Amino acid sequence: MKLLLVEDEDRVARVLARGLAEEGHQVDVCGTGLAAREQATTIAYDVVLLDWSLPDLDGISVLREWRSRGLRTPVLLLTARGSTGEKVTGLRAGADDYLVKPFDFDELIARIEALHRRGGASDVSALGPVTLDARRRALIAGAKSETLTAREYGLIAELARHAGEVLSRSRLIETVWGQEFEGNSNVVDVYVGYLRTKLDRLGAAGVRIESVRGVGYRLSVPPGAGA
Repeated sequence: MKLLLVEDEDRVARVLARGLAEEGHQVDVCGTGLAAREQATTIAYDVVLLDWSLPDLDGISVLREWRSRGLRTPVLLLTARGSTGEKVTGLRAGADDYLVKPFDFDELIARIEALHRRGGASDVSALGPVTLDARRRALIAGAKSETLTAREYGLIAELARHAGEVLSRSRLIETVWGQEFEGNSNVVDVYVGYLRTKLDRLGAAGVRIESVRGVGYRLSVPPGAGA
C-alpha cells in the first residue's frame, strides 16, 4: 500500500514510517500542512495518515481543503484530542476514521487496512498467469498459492507496479525497507531469491524476476498480460 504520513514531530514520524515499512507499505512523510496539501493531490495514495496538530496549517484545515478539491483518498486523523466534540469535528471535516494518541501500532495497521478495503482499492493484481493478492498477501496460480512475508510482498508489489522497468537496489531498499534502513543492499538479492523460489513452485510460466547486471531487477510478465 502507498501511504502518506503527515506528522511534524520527527521522532514520531521516523518510528511510524519504519514500522509501516516493515509491514510492507511504501511511506512518504510530510512535516507541514503546506507540503501535504499539494502532495496528496499530485500523488496517488491508498490512505493518508494526518496529524491534527501541524506547525503551519492545522490538519482540519488541510483536510477541508482536500475534500473541497475533490480528493477522495481515505484519511485517518491522528490526534491527542479525544473528546466527542473533537471527533465529530474531524469526521465532519472529511476524515474517514479517527485515532487518539497514544495508540497501539497493531490497531493503526488494522484501521489502515479497513480504510483501504472501504475505499474500494483493488486487492488483486494480475501478473500473467499469477495473481498477487494484497488482502491474503499471497501469490496465486490456479489451485496453488504461496504466502508472502511483508517484505516479500512489498518487493514484488513494487516490481509489479513498474513491470518491465529496471529498478535499482537502492530504489527498492528505499521503497520497501525504508529510508532509515542501514543494512547491506544484498538484502534485495536475498529476497529476490525467496520470490523466485515461490514463483518456481507455482509453475509461473513467463513470470520472471530478471537480474540486470550492475543495476538491479526487472519483473517480466508474458506479453499482453496485466501487471
